[in-house]
Amino acid sequence: MAKFQKQNKKNFTKIFDELKAYYPEATCSLDFNEPFELVVSVMLSAQCTDERVNRTTKDIFPFYSSPADFDQIPLKKLEELIHPCGFYKTKAKNIKATAHKILEEFDGKVPEDMEQLTTLPGVGRKSANVIMLEVFHNPQGIAVDTHAKRLSNRLGLSQETDPIKIEQDLVRNLPTSYLCDVNHLLVWHGRNCCTARNPKCDSCPIASYCPRNGI
Repeated sequence: MAKFQKQNKKNFTKIFDELKAYYPEATCSLDFNEPFELVVSVMLSAQCTDERVNRTTKDIFPFYSSPADFDQIPLKKLEELIHPCGFYKTKAKNIKATAHKILEEFDGKVPEDMEQLTTLPGVGRKSANVIMLEVFHNPQGIAVDTHAKRLSNRLGLSQETDPIKIEQDLVRNLPTSYLCDVNHLLVWHGRNCCTARNPKCDSCPIASYCPRNGI
């Protein structure tokens, strides 16, 4: 890997302005209608693609969508329903525990608070960031997934490997108004252009800003 080249702070907003113009349709890839549906989808997305999660939940959410629904569903049945998403035993256990905790401690409503969200079984800071943004439209930070981590390092936005520290670097250098789009844009660019292997550098819309760290 080449020596890390740090991005000029003034380029942070320029990079995301260019990505926003290139991917105006960039939004959350998980399908949901109710708040708890997103909680479930985010939990299922661990070590699983959003596409597979959506294929799985389209057969679940018409019948189970609220914390009460998932609290009542038998554990074995839930395991069978979410089996395609992998790690189904742990995920089913966490979904059930989270549904029960929301019913018992939050009056059956998904909490609108980062600290409270991260007390839910199976919900870490990355998941809580997604929920705060997509459900409550109140971003408190940036969800740093595998795409956000890879691109942040390559683009010189952060040389950290810890997602929390990468998030801190991004938040420190971007206006609050950008927090709604950062993860979406990094995910879309990571999937469509700056892939893990064989990135399409020749057609990259932000090539002029990229020091090509790690390529």
